[in-house]
Amino acid sequence: MKLLGNLIWMIFGGWAIALEYITAGIAMCVTIIGIPWGVQCIKLAVVGLAPFGYEIKDKNAGAVSFLLNVVWFFIGGVWICLSHLALGVMFCITIIGLPFGMQHFKLAGLALSPFGKAIE
Repeated sequence: MKLLGNLIWMIFGGWAIALEYITAGIAMCVTIIGIPWGVQCIKLAVVGLAPFGYEIKDKNAGAVSFLLNVVWFFIGGVWICLSHLALGVMFCITIIGLPFGMQHFKLAGLALSPFGKAIE
């Protein structure tokens, strides 16, 4: 079922989400200062490409993760989160789109604060 969900996800826009995250991650990794945020964008790209079957758990993160999340929030995390929330609401209008909307809600939580999270 995960394979079918991921295949439908990729056909209907998952590849575009992953491409955007990868492009942003590479652009951030060009500078030395942006490398931590670029790595998080690549992490979001992996989940954005095939979100079914991944579980996001909180790690025991410290003050550095908190500070990086604060910077991420103001740089663009809130806008990414809002776009995933809007897409999630649009998908949840129909019963067929409900699983895809739930995946967007999962991505919204990860996009709001990606530091200190583990993807399993």
